[in-house]
Amino acid sequence: MSESATRLSVFKTYKLYVGGKFPRSESGRVYEVTTATSASDGAGQGTWLANAPLASRKDARDAVVAARKAFGGWSGATAYLRGQILYRVAEMMEGRRHQFVREVADAEGLSKSRAAETVEAAIDRWVWYAGWTDKISQVVGGANPVAGPYFNLSTPEPTGVVAVLAPQESPLLGLVSVIAPVIATGNTAVVAAAEKAPLPALSLAEVLATSDLPGGVVNILSGRTAEIAAPLAAHQDVNAIDLTGAAGDAELARDLQVAAADNLKRILRPQPVDKADWFADPGTGRLTAFLETKTVWHPTGSLGASGSSY
Repeated sequence: MSESATRLSVFKTYKLYVGGKFPRSESGRVYEVTTATSASDGAGQGTWLANAPLASRKDARDAVVAARKAFGGWSGATAYLRGQILYRVAEMMEGRRHQFVREVADAEGLSKSRAAETVEAAIDRWVWYAGWTDKISQVVGGANPVAGPYFNLSTPEPTGVVAVLAPQESPLLGLVSVIAPVIATGNTAVVAAAEKAPLPALSLAEVLATSDLPGGVVNILSGRTAEIAAPLAAHQDVNAIDLTGAAGDAELARDLQVAAADNLKRILRPQPVDKADWFADPGTGRLTAFLETKTVWHPTGSLGASGSSY
């Protein structure tokens, strides 16, 4: 290269994350992602950052197939192993901390110091849920008192494939806060990233792919939230849906709840969440939101050793 030549930057090509692989949208469509603009900017556009894939209905269906295929192995893994893998995600994010700080600052219009706090909170959130994987069953399960010669035990089990609409106002910390509890309890997830700020989610996919997380446990789609969510809500092989990302669109949330009711999905309804709220102690609410309770009856005494469950 001559001294007068100017090196061209290598722009990153962002892709979807489905089944542990990074495909482009089957439609071939993309959309522009720009930096956040403040209220004082009016209708002005931010600075161009990248072209993100515009996922289609078929991409959403492919993601559901991948999530269902991964469910058996992931739900059957030990809680201890799931905790180790979630902790590994935190380790990998820590190693790419500076990249996430830059992306969060661009996505949310934050200062570098505030973006760093957000990224650190997201990393800590993975550690939080990693610690809960082998404890939540002790908190929500247990022996139940019954009037009869029986043991009656309740144990939590994962619901299945969960569609997750990531929060629009917090594309990394909020995103981690809705994904981690879903997979910590043995579910698999199909995630619609924040529509206007999908890059942190697409970068998180690269972390997940190198963190021992089996392919298909988390699938991440970028694009128009309504376009992605519609087929997910109506899909007969989706067992539950988290509508957090529809908090600012009452009509969309209502339509998705109607579609989800077709096969009696478990629904986590959207609640208005301020950016600052994602920094709060997450508690166990999202861990239990997508768990089902299995009750086992076991006779004692003269009734014999056979048992039953429902």
